[in-house]
Amino acid sequence: VRCKGIGLHSGKKVGLTLRPALEDTGILFCLEGASGSSFLAPNPDLVVSTGLATTLGNGRESVATVEHLLAAVRGLGIDNIRIDIEGGEVPIMDGSAAPFVYLLKQARLRRQEKPRRVLAVKREIVFEKDGRRVRATPHDGFLMDCAIDFPHPLIGRQRLTVDVKPESFDRELARARTFGFLKEVEYLHANGLALGGSLENAVVLDDYGVVNDDGLRFDDEFVRHKALDFLGDMAMLGKPLYGRFEIFAPGHRLN
Repeated sequence: VRCKGIGLHSGKKVGLTLRPALEDTGILFCLEGASGSSFLAPNPDLVVSTGLATTLGNGRESVATVEHLLAAVRGLGIDNIRIDIEGGEVPIMDGSAAPFVYLLKQARLRRQEKPRRVLAVKREIVFEKDGRRVRATPHDGFLMDCAIDFPHPLIGRQRLTVDVKPESFDRELARARTFGFLKEVEYLHANGLALGGSLENAVVLDDYGVVNDDGLRFDDEFVRHKALDFLGDMAMLGKPLYGRFEIFAPGHRLN
């Protein structure tokens, strides 16, 4: 399946093609550059930027805004896939993972023959920095207990617990859009950043409420999107991850 859209960073038209892959391929990005094709597999050491979105790079080529697509791949339980990128970015689409879920369902999924290999949390791990926190403990599956706290009247403190399976991902997380504040958007645009960001691909808030005419998709869409981002960023580990994650104030850098 293929799609085209706008790149969040550049504001230019970008595209991707999602292709089947053999067992043990994992998630593989194929990037077309001046020197030919480069292949990147998600890996924490290849994360070169976490500003606005998660960007992977190898020193020659890079691919930005990978987290929503990777969340869809992990949320639907897909182990092996090749992702061809045109333009150095994954299209932002509507700012959620739902368009990628739709595309993947259109292509349909095939059960493969080899047993799935997973990375499992075997003991408690706690990471804290600048008031943000992740606590990971063993769990048979991928469960998130995610909380956020924003000094905004429409957000405040929100909390969501979800045990991620294809059905729960599609129902509870996939449609949640990225969000930002009007003052930040104006500053970013004025400085040549987030040129593709708009009301068509993000929930934008002023001092009092939502600027978007269509409002929110969920009353707690903000925490749902933060959980979506966390799931996508955990795909950097290369294999499906098992654990229970208690998360407070997550962001791409913390993840």
